Amino acid sequence: MAPKVLMVAEKPSIALSIATVLSGGRMSTRRGSTEVHEFEGMFLGFPVLYRVTSVIGHVFSLDFHGRYQDWNATNPLDLFDAPTVKAESTPKAHIVRHLNQEARGCGHLVLWLDCDREGENICFEVIESTGFQSKDGKKIYRARFSSVTEKDILNAMSNLVEPNKNEALAVDARQEIDLKVGVAFTRFQTSYFNGKYGNLDSRVISYGPCQTPTLGFCVQRHLDISTFKPEKFWALHPYILHQGYELKLQWERHRLFDSDTAHMFQNIVKEDGMLKVIRISEKQESKSRPTGLNTVKLLKIASSAMGLGPQLAMQLAERLYTQGFISYPRTESTAYPSSFDYKGTLGALARNPEFGNYVQLLLSDGYHKPRSGTDVGDHPPITPMCSATEDMLGHDSWKLYQYICQHFLGTLSPECKYIKRTIEFESGGESFHCVGQHVTTKGFTSIMPWLAVSEKNIPQFTEGKKIDIARIEVEEGSTQPPDYLTESEVISLMEKNGIGTDASIPVHINNICERNYVQVQAGRRLVPTVLGISLIRGYQCIDPDLCLPDIRSFIEHQIGLVAKGQADHSLVVQHVIEQFRRKFAYFVKQIEDMDALFEAEFSPLSDTGRMLSKCGKCLRYMKLISSQPSRLYCGTCEEIYYTPQKGTIKLYKELTCPLDNFELLIFSLPGPEAKTAGAVNPGKGAGMPCFQCPHPTCPHSMISQGVCACPECDGTLVLDPVSAPKWRLYCNMCNCLVSLPEGAHRISTTKDHCPNCDSTILEVDFKDHPFEGWRHAACRVHSVR
Repeated sequence: MAPKVLMVAEKPSIALSIATVLSGGRMSTRRGSTEVHEFEGMFLGFPVLYRVTSVIGHVFSLDFHGRYQDWNATNPLDLFDAPTVKAESTPKAHIVRHLNQEARGCGHLVLWLDCDREGENICFEVIESTGFQSKDGKKIYRARFSSVTEKDILNAMSNLVEPNKNEALAVDARQEIDLKVGVAFTRFQTSYFNGKYGNLDSRVISYGPCQTPTLGFCVQRHLDISTFKPEKFWALHPYILHQGYELKLQWERHRLFDSDTAHMFQNIVKEDGMLKVIRISEKQESKSRPTGLNTVKLLKIASSAMGLGPQLAMQLAERLYTQGFISYPRTESTAYPSSFDYKGTLGALARNPEFGNYVQLLLSDGYHKPRSGTDVGDHPPITPMCSATEDMLGHDSWKLYQYICQHFLGTLSPECKYIKRTIEFESGGESFHCVGQHVTTKGFTSIMPWLAVSEKNIPQFTEGKKIDIARIEVEEGSTQPPDYLTESEVISLMEKNGIGTDASIPVHINNICERNYVQVQAGRRLVPTVLGISLIRGYQCIDPDLCLPDIRSFIEHQIGLVAKGQADHSLVVQHVIEQFRRKFAYFVKQIEDMDALFEAEFSPLSDTGRMLSKCGKCLRYMKLISSQPSRLYCGTCEEIYYTPQKGTIKLYKELTCPLDNFELLIFSLPGPEAKTAGAVNPGKGAGMPCFQCPHPTCPHSMISQGVCACPECDGTLVLDPVSAPKWRLYCNMCNCLVSLPEGAHRISTTKDHCPNCDSTILEVDFKDHPFEGWRHAACRVHSVR
């Protein structure tokens, strides 16, 4: 029997592309947690049986051990020393079991994960899942590729390397630092402020070593705007009529901030009445074509020119990549490798209805090699790999693809050249000028017209000639405050200050939007909310380092050293965690400084909400606070109890919980969750819903209302007591729903169980007679008239 080779990609679509290329389309496919493609072929000169499958992103995610999950039972300071565990990211997908099963009998493992640090980290997650690292004689290889074209896949297969452990450790370091620092600060802030104020409009008051400095940029711009003091200025502009042109001349002094002085110069020039041409200069200028396109540039253009947020733009780019239309979209490099096949890439676009004619001109006239950019050693710049049309991609994907094509063609085009003519004048001792521009070669601006140099015609002048002044004006204006930062500008600041990576920048911007720290307004400008401003001002009062980019930039530098093998992973984590532990302890001691800012902006819990239900401790009415996060507040006990964050909440038949004496509530949730009754219990989170309560005798508990095991997960299918007339069972852990036949007046559980499947027998009450649907029920049903 031929030896077996297991290949693992990062996504099912990439696994399909790899298998299709390597098998020539002759393969069999079977289902598993993800699809498995099998075919025969050659590997390192020997005939083998290939198995090609995939994961679905990270196999594992980092989290704290279970005993640290309870917010009330854990001091956030302890999280800095708490042990962490890696658990399956998507347990229901059973990826670890899938990889382990497929690896059985395989002698070689080839890793086709995305070629960045995150992909390298997933490589070692796959290695752990397959068990290859502990098996003698088993070989592990790493395929490095930048697109899923046939050429790139075959080239990667011919140049297999070893996976890079250092890059994987760098990701481990970042994950542990971000988890411990972010969760410690977030838990403390959330508990402290949501326990005091009722209108914060954010369920989680989060902190993040990257997220918070990103917010800091937006708030600092807001503070610059709010503290800006406008100043009046005056500018002198003579007008002349010459050869049929009316020209407005620019003053060399530009503007003055004293009105009397500006008008004095106006009178001097008016008395002279003539402008003398003192110098004529003509210069050949050129506008440089762009360097290769990297991720940050793409995200900035998507936001500023296409109205696409960074998160959406990245999702669209990744989809274009997995479909084979563009190269890998996560890259910091702007320089093409010396071996790049420009002619082949142009050929792939030669028949495109949008760009084909331009491509033909480049091929016939001779394309220009791109300008030298920056090569950081990751991936080539983002490049189109095959032709597409808007009908194939959809509107938003097409806009992104269209720009990637235009940018690539622009890098291979000539420079834009133009002649710049400057005419300098003098009158009354003051200097003025006007400028004309004439484009001689459009170059790359033919395919990137938004970068075109604007034509500006001016008449011919003779040096030394004097021209009458038609009129002279003093224009009055005021200095203007800066505008709020756009997403594009924030991305530039993040890149400049080493905040995040090309992959994580969209995530951090999306986080501050979702947390209600900023709002995206017209022109995709990020305007901070009162909550976002209060947080940053609070950090500035207590410890400015918490919201400045310096620390994160230092962390990223240290992580970069780990990736290069120049720093020890555990020592870097230990050093950074110790820094933040001390900052956290000081922050907790000084929290009243931040609280003073919140007190001035937000309403106390006691002044917020409406009376709803009685507290199980003091039997006084609690208030329901509907703003985010939705919660109940007992002013007598000064306790808060979180409720589900969607839908509406009301009393459930004025019944009380036999465990804690709190009144039961009914949660009317949208979508498949619908209505669910539950007791509000003390503690963090939403209390314990009745469908999870193990009370042995309470008629509302899972024990009383449970019917059978869920077929989709480890949960229990529970009878929904308020779902009439469309009765149903729902899982108390997942979204599984089972609709019961209609027509019943009342349904309830009994203490009897089916002898075959051990399901609880339901008692069904019909007003008239049993409906046909119930006659074919799988288990015995008692019909009571």
